[in-house]
Amino acid sequence: MSPLKIILFVFAFILLIVIIQLNIITVAFDKLGLSSHSAYLLIMATLFGSVINLPLLSLKADDALSQKNTLFNLPQRLFGKPIFKGVTEIKINVGGALLPLVFSGYLVVHHHILWFQLLIAITLVSLVSYWISRPVPGMGIGMPILIAPICAAIISSILNPDDRASLAYVSGTLGVLIGADILRLKDIRHLGAPVASIGGAGSFDGIFITGFVAVLLA
Repeated sequence: MSPLKIILFVFAFILLIVIIQLNIITVAFDKLGLSSHSAYLLIMATLFGSVINLPLLSLKADDALSQKNTLFNLPQRLFGKPIFKGVTEIKINVGGALLPLVFSGYLVVHHHILWFQLLIAITLVSLVSYWISRPVPGMGIGMPILIAPICAAIISSILNPDDRASLAYVSGTLGVLIGADILRLKDIRHLGAPVASIGGAGSFDGIFITGFVAVLLA
């Protein structure tokens, strides 16, 4: 792991401890029908899974800008970022994308979410996510982190007041995946990004974070 990834991992772990102490996790996942033990287990799996990126495909891309890292004017190697060589490797983050997708499937099966409610909510959040997401040269696709979960919470509260938390999580998760990730793949070719990670920090927005915040707001 690069020094930056180690720092981010330690920061995330400390943040997790703070969240646990404030019982925010219990409040959020209690709405989804999970016990405290199950919620903590899911969060820990997400945290450790966040350092794992599985390769999906490679795209021939344009070198849109210099590969110099502008953050504090430090070179890329300090951050462990690969050098762009005309190809963008698309990866999927285990903790930030795969686990939220699996958990979304669990919620759809075990909660009272009608198919038309799911379709409408996912479509609307996907459109909003696509509209507010923007290409970030040298990185990937970025978007404001709060807009998608707020939309997911509002839409879910209107469509399914009785089980709005579950619908908010699923629509927030899948909406960001579709709108800000899948529909934006064509833009990645022109950003000069060596790696773009779906659900991973630094390229695509965290899908898990969107779902988690949507539940809190619902």
